[in-house]
Amino acid sequence: REAPELPIVERRNWLIHQHYIRKDYDTCKAIIKEQLQETNGMCEYAIYVQALIMRLEGKIQPSLELFQSCAILNPGSADNLKQVARSLFLLGKHKAAIEFYHEAARLNEKDWEISHNLGLCYFFIKDFQRAEEHLNIALRINKHDKTFMMLGKVHLLAGETDKAIEVYRTAVEFSPENTELLSTLGLLFLQLGKYQKAFEHLGNALTFDPNNYKAILAAGSMMQTHGDFDVAMNKYRVAACAVPESPPLWNNIGMCFFGKKKYVAAISCLKRAHYMSPFDWKVLYNLGLVHLTMQQYASAFHFLSAAINLNPRMGELYMLLAVALTNLEDVENATRAYEQAATIDESNPLVNLNFAIFLYNHGDKKATLDQYQEMERKVNRLRDNNGNFEFDTELMDMAQKMGAALQVSEGLVWTKPGKDSKSNGNSAAAAKAPGAPLGTNQALGQAMSSAASYNKNVLLKSLPCVFYSQLLACRTTGAD
Repeated sequence: REAPELPIVERRNWLIHQHYIRKDYDTCKAIIKEQLQETNGMCEYAIYVQALIMRLEGKIQPSLELFQSCAILNPGSADNLKQVARSLFLLGKHKAAIEFYHEAARLNEKDWEISHNLGLCYFFIKDFQRAEEHLNIALRINKHDKTFMMLGKVHLLAGETDKAIEVYRTAVEFSPENTELLSTLGLLFLQLGKYQKAFEHLGNALTFDPNNYKAILAAGSMMQTHGDFDVAMNKYRVAACAVPESPPLWNNIGMCFFGKKKYVAAISCLKRAHYMSPFDWKVLYNLGLVHLTMQQYASAFHFLSAAINLNPRMGELYMLLAVALTNLEDVENATRAYEQAATIDESNPLVNLNFAIFLYNHGDKKATLDQYQEMERKVNRLRDNNGNFEFDTELMDMAQKMGAALQVSEGLVWTKPGKDSKSNGNSAAAAKAPGAPLGTNQALGQAMSSAASYNKNVLLKSLPCVFYSQLLACRTTGAD
């Protein structure tokens, strides 16, 4: 018996498929053209593959029109509707894509891809509740790493960090060798200050992929936060081979040099990061800090002003700007900058201490007392929230001297148990000359010492990063 001949419409489908999966697109398109001429444009599979090829070539709109033709030829195919929705999604028409995905879901309710992409569309229109709902449906149908990643991102943007961590933990149990999941979970623990768990997950990520630059940056930033600058630099050397043009990397390297007091090298690295990412306020913040340290106040003013334009809701930036203006002898604008810093900031006592020193040196005792009392309120709040919170030694000494100069209480909140004699000695020394200018360089000194304590907030960028990379950015790693 002879083999039956295939209908003319489908005669070359097998050949089209063979060339398509081999990525021989030119031959494939030539066969498709012949097939469509023979069938007067009625061959659904030939049109479908032609649309796939056009989309791979970046011709999204023409591919959309071809997929719509396939949907007309075969309206009962969920695959055709999924491809129409995918092209609409790539064109940024998320609401229209949602309609087609819902139509496809009615034809095939158990399709993981449809539920996942619906969650993705709702994510982009910022409907996080529905995005979470459809992503959970997708996970019930079939567990995929990318769905876990997307669901975690939805929770993070909705401000639900605990739920995001739970999702990533479940994902790591399902896929324990996925370095992206491990590094993301490590970054989240790092952001929450759980360094042991962060180091564990980042270490696992580096075990499976020693060149994972996100995990290297995160691990390096942890070491940098704890003052291990040489070890952190060794980590960054490995990352530099993988991503030599990474702004967060050069930002972190610059702050390592800053920690080692190699200020010229720090500025060189930070300016390289700034060249690569001119609108990253964290790099500008660090540049301003290093120039303040080098007493280059005009340059510091330039970088800090630029950082404020990009991030006008951060009190520490206004405080550092006020320090620069004070040293440039612009008292009026320095006062305004301190006032803005004190208005915006709600938790950092350093802002109010520096403002109090500034006011004291300019003879305004009443306003100085107000700022000192506000500083003590912030200190009490920090200690109530975290009993183990440790303040910078220089900050404590200066606060005690300020309290003695203002003839207020000895500032019990600043006194360390078992060191009363030392505290009293400092207070007595300050009381000998209550009229002498206090802390001429104190604001700068505290700004510099705050770099050490503040580095944990400045160190990692996610993102991406990011990090997100964009959501987990710390100042010394550049931010997400």
